[in-house]
Amino acid sequence: MPRRALLAASLAAGLTQALPLAAFEIQGEPKVAFIYAATARDGGWNEALDNARMAVEAQLGLEIATVESVPEEATALKNAVDLFTGRGFNVIVATGYGYSEGVLEAAKAHPDVAFVNASGATNAANLEGFYTRTYQGWYLAGMAAGATSESGKIGIIAGFPVGVVNWDVNAFALGAQAVNPEVETTVVYTNSWWDPVKEGEVAQALLDQGVDVIGNNLSSAAPFIAAEKAGAKSVGFQLDMSQHAPEGHLTSVVFHWDEYLVPTLAALQDGSWEPSEWGAFPGMADGTVGITPLSDDVPDEVKAQIEETAEAIKAGTFEVFAGPVVAQDGTVVVPEGEVLDDGGLWGMEFLVEGVKGTLN
Repeated sequence: MPRRALLAASLAAGLTQALPLAAFEIQGEPKVAFIYAATARDGGWNEALDNARMAVEAQLGLEIATVESVPEEATALKNAVDLFTGRGFNVIVATGYGYSEGVLEAAKAHPDVAFVNASGATNAANLEGFYTRTYQGWYLAGMAAGATSESGKIGIIAGFPVGVVNWDVNAFALGAQAVNPEVETTVVYTNSWWDPVKEGEVAQALLDQGVDVIGNNLSSAAPFIAAEKAGAKSVGFQLDMSQHAPEGHLTSVVFHWDEYLVPTLAALQDGSWEPSEWGAFPGMADGTVGITPLSDDVPDEVKAQIEETAEAIKAGTFEVFAGPVVAQDGTVVVPEGEVLDDGGLWGMEFLVEGVKGTLN
């Protein structure tokens, strides 16, 4: 389903310097509503956000309203927002990139209402888009994959070739190369956010090519089931996916959206919320993304290396895309001594050396 495509050129340029806007205050106590594009308990993207909603309720004592299956198009979103604001709701949490323009229009139409949007590409004085540095978790997962692959071939199934997906693919490959420099990573883009049949077919094709670790950057259980049946390893995303592959699952890169939403809504409660001009972009240091406990199949020495790397990422002493970073065609895209900035991350339109596949 639609979720992660912040690729607008203006956003990519601006994220290098995210500045706070003036503090925004709502009138009265927060009355919060979540808007989902599909079912809230979808086993992936929405469910991770819905888990955060429940954490907000528990930690802040709020009762949050929800509406599901609101299409990511302007009229449907406007109707949902108008319904809530007409009933006195003053905080709207939208949950998808496809809502970006509609949420911006709603923020303009309701300047006294606070809006936040997961993977949103628009921001305003009363609106903040937010996402997290998923590439950090995928680098760690790649280390586990590289250490456990016997064939030296790993694969990753992804949705669309946009920056916020490409950084996961590249980080997965770079993490694997950190423990096995000769490892080959194959990426296949399904050009869909949700297609279990196609994802299963792609997984089987990768397995037939000798891939023995499959990372799934999407929500379907199909790739895990295929990997498990073949005796291969797997890596999940969004939620802990180990239930789908209890024998071969190495780890999952997981969201902890409560680490953003709880303090954000607490700030709205006390009148101190300052939405960023370019949106919020937290990472492992903020607790918004991480990995699940590693499988026993990961060697102890690699587990220790992964833990050390995770701590360095949190401390800011290790950067996944520190140079030299070399693209498939041999071009140096990040020189030695430099680090890819946030604008470069959002606009990432290359695959790193050691990756098989194309951006289509």
